[in-house]
Amino acid sequence: MGRLSRRKRQALWALGVALVGSLGGGVLVWSMTDTDEAPYRPGEQVEGVVARLERTLPPDYPRVTFADVTEAAGIRFRHFAGRRTSQIPEDMGSGAAWGDYDRDGWLDLYVVSTIGPLSMTPEEGRRAGTCNRLFHNNGDGTFTDVTEAAGVGFCGWGMGAAWGDYDNDGWPDLVVTAFGQNMLYHNNGDGTFTDVTRRAGLAGPQGFWTGASWGDYDNDGDLDLYITGYVRYVPVSNDPSALGFDIENPPGINPSTFEPERNLFYRNNGDGTFTEIAVRAGVADPEGKGLSAAWADLDEDGWLDLYVANDVSDNTFFRNRGDGTFEDLSYPALVADYRSSMGIAVGDWDGDTDLDLFLTHWVAQENALYTNLLREQGKLLFRDEADMYGLGQISLDYVGWGTSFFDYDNDGRLDLFVTNGSTLQQRDRPHLLVPQKDLLFWNRGSDGFYDVSAVSGSFFDSLYVGRGAAFGDYDNDGDVDIFVVNHGGRGVLLRNEGGNRNSWLEVALESRSCNRMALGARVRVVAGGQVQVRQIGAQSTYLSQNSPVAHFGLGKVTRVDTVEVIWPCNGRRQVLTDVPARQIVRIVEDVGT
Repeated sequence: MGRLSRRKRQALWALGVALVGSLGGGVLVWSMTDTDEAPYRPGEQVEGVVARLERTLPPDYPRVTFADVTEAAGIRFRHFAGRRTSQIPEDMGSGAAWGDYDRDGWLDLYVVSTIGPLSMTPEEGRRAGTCNRLFHNNGDGTFTDVTEAAGVGFCGWGMGAAWGDYDNDGWPDLVVTAFGQNMLYHNNGDGTFTDVTRRAGLAGPQGFWTGASWGDYDNDGDLDLYITGYVRYVPVSNDPSALGFDIENPPGINPSTFEPERNLFYRNNGDGTFTEIAVRAGVADPEGKGLSAAWADLDEDGWLDLYVANDVSDNTFFRNRGDGTFEDLSYPALVADYRSSMGIAVGDWDGDTDLDLFLTHWVAQENALYTNLLREQGKLLFRDEADMYGLGQISLDYVGWGTSFFDYDNDGRLDLFVTNGSTLQQRDRPHLLVPQKDLLFWNRGSDGFYDVSAVSGSFFDSLYVGRGAAFGDYDNDGDVDIFVVNHGGRGVLLRNEGGNRNSWLEVALESRSCNRMALGARVRVVAGGQVQVRQIGAQSTYLSQNSPVAHFGLGKVTRVDTVEVIWPCNGRRQVLTDVPARQIVRIVEDVGT
C-alpha cells in the first residue's frame, strides 16, 4: 500500500480514537517513532479533522448568567482525597440528585463522592471529608448539612444516586450506586433514613455499578429500579517498562481493558422487596459497558421504554412490549451509536411534542443529537442532527458527561448544558486529569443551538474535571439552577440569574392510584399558541437525577390556556384551564369517588 498523506493519516487516527473509546475513553496512545506522524491532540486545528462550522453568536442571545453561589449557600463538598493511581474506578467521578425528601416544598440535594484512591479506607475517607453528603434546603437560599443526622453518609467509591418512593408512603427513598455494594435507604418520614438494602433484596452483587433510574415499567403502580453495570474491574499493571511500550494513558483507566458488567433490573414486588429480573425481561445488556439509563415513553404507547448509554460498546434501546419483556430496537431505530456514551438528555428540543435524545461522548467523537422522527415518519426512528444544529463539531475537543435539556432563559425552547472533563492524564503530572470547561447551548429554534458559555458568567471561564450534574429550581424563583460534581475538587452550585425575567410555570405532581411521585406522567402545557411536553423522571443525566418538578418557560405569556396531565399506569387525563403563570402548580391526582 502506498504511503498516505499526513492529512489522511491524521483523519484515520482520529477515526480510530472514536472507535476505540474512552473511560469515556482512556485510549492507549503509543509514542510514535516517525515524528512526521504525530497524532491529533485535543485543541489542535487539523484540516479534515477539526474544521468547525462558523456560528457567530447572534445579537438576540439571552442576557442570563449563572453565578457560583456554593459557599454562600453553605454547600461544602469535596470529591476525592489523596493521589489517584490510574485505576478506572477512581476516575469515573460521581453524581448528585435533587429531591424534596422532607416534603416542605424546597428541593434538597444529595451529593455522591468517590472518597479517594482504591487503597483508601472508609475511615480515612471520613477523616478527609469525602463521604456522600445530604444538604437540607432551608428555603432562604442556604443549605444545612444533615448527613449524619439523616443516616445517609455512605463512604466509599460512590457513583450515582436517585430518589424514588418505592413503597408509596409519600416519602422519597434513596438509592446509591457504587463500585462495590449498592445501597437503598428507606425514608422514615421524620428526617431520618434506614438502610434496607438487604431487607429489600438489593444486597449481594459486588460490582462496578453506575447509573440508577426509577420507573414503573409494568404499570402496576409501584416503582421498579434499573442499575447499569460498567466493567468487571480487576487490578492491572500500569508500569510502562513491564508493558514494553510507552503509553500516554495506561491500561488501568482504559475500559477496553476490562470485560463488560451486566445491568441489574429490580422488579418491585409491592411489599417492600424487589426481585432481580434483568435476564428474564431482556434488559441485562451483557455486552454493554453501561453508564446511564433513562426511562421514557419514546413511542407514546403508554409503556416506559429504556435507553442505555454504553461506553466503547453499542448503546441499547429497549422497547417495552407491555407484557413484562422488552425488545432490542437499537439498530432499527438508528440509536445503537457505537461511541463512548456517558450522559443522556431526554426532551422535546424541536417542539414537535415527541421526545428526543442527546448523548455526550469522548474526545474526537462528537456529541449526538437524536431527533425523534415519530411525527414525521409515523414510526420510531431517530436521526443524529448534532452537526446540523451546532452541537457536533464544537464537542470534538471535549469529554462530555452530565447533561440535560432545560429552558434556562424561559423562552419556551429547551436549551442544553454539558459538563466536561478529560480522562486523559496530564503529561507532566500523571496523577492529575486534564481539566476542561463546561458548555451552555442556547436553543434559537430552527436555527439550532449556539454556544453561549462565554456570555453566561465567569464560571464558564474556569476549568474543572467535570462529571455529574443535576438540574432543579432550588430557590423556587422560576428558573432552573445547576449543581455540578467535579472530580478531585469541590462541587459547584450555579444559580440562574435572569432566567425568570421571562414568564414560567412549574408543575409538581402527586399520584394517588399510581406511583406517588408520578414518575412517567406526561405533562402537556398549551400557552401563547405553543405546545410543550415533559415526561416526569425521563431526564437521567450522568450518575445524577434532576428535580421531579416539570418546568416550562413561557416567554411573555401571563396565563396558560391548558395544563394537561396524563397520569402513569392508567392513562387518566386531568386538565386545568386558564392557569396564571409565574407559580408552582401542585396537582394531586383526582381519582374520583
